[in-house]
Amino acid sequence: MTQTRPPERAEQRPTEPPSPRRKRRRLGSDLAGWGFVLPAMVIVLGLSLFPAVWALVLSLQDWNGFATPEFIGTDNYSRLMSDSEFWDAVVHTGLYVALFVPASVLAGLFLAVALNRKIRFIGLYRTAIFVPFVASAAATGILASYLFSPQYGLANNVLRAVGAPPQGWLEDPSQAMVVVAIMSLWGQAAFTTVIYLAALQDISPDLLEAARIDGASRWQTFWRIVWPELGPITVFVTIWQTIGALQLFDLVYTTTRGGPLDATKTIVYFLWEKAFHSLEFGYGSAAAYVLFAVTVLITAAMVIYTRRRNTEAF
Repeated sequence: MTQTRPPERAEQRPTEPPSPRRKRRRLGSDLAGWGFVLPAMVIVLGLSLFPAVWALVLSLQDWNGFATPEFIGTDNYSRLMSDSEFWDAVVHTGLYVALFVPASVLAGLFLAVALNRKIRFIGLYRTAIFVPFVASAAATGILASYLFSPQYGLANNVLRAVGAPPQGWLEDPSQAMVVVAIMSLWGQAAFTTVIYLAALQDISPDLLEAARIDGASRWQTFWRIVWPELGPITVFVTIWQTIGALQLFDLVYTTTRGGPLDATKTIVYFLWEKAFHSLEFGYGSAAAYVLFAVTVLITAAMVIYTRRRNTEAF
């Protein structure tokens, strides 16, 4: 009877410590990497982290930009909670978000589906859709002022031509925010279109072919296959457009300046007016941090809800 011997373990050699030359080479490589990264890091931190910390400090002070800052604690936040002008700005911003975000998501989805096909000049159509997105807010505001001017605007000229009464548009408090949302949609729907178009082209053709072989119609294919695949993208663009809508300022500044009768004064325009027009930098900074807190809460709530629905995009 033979007895098998267990295989002998290979003798482990002690690892030699790295030589000084190797240490210097690794240190030089690390320093070279940090040399490339450090300038961009300084710029990013200088333009984001430092202003954020400074704004937080200012929100606890009373400062007009010239006199010595006076620490007042949370008085600016208490003042905001009882400021009717601030709450009006909150309502206007909420109205804009309700008008703009669903419309931009649905318009982007519709345009992406329409452009996701092989037709003649499709590249030209896709480029034309994206052009308004790269236009500046000043150009968009000038175009809106021309199109929706009650006196000589193109919109009222068309209404007169068909026998309809002209409208006040940007000079009517009940219509001004709707016009701002329409012009924002004209410029921002291209973003959601591009995102949805990329997601549509990423869907496996085998799934669509299998659905066609099984006899599914185009409508059934879209709702049973395409739409579930676009769930995470829909979450992403909804959150992105909501954050952008809460920060609306440039289009209001170039068109209505918060009017008429403060009907388009948003939160960002309110804090800009308080900080840079009334020179209440502490009060404006407090409004900015309230907006930041609301944005974080809305984003976190949407992410948590979508993760529970297994459609998260983050």
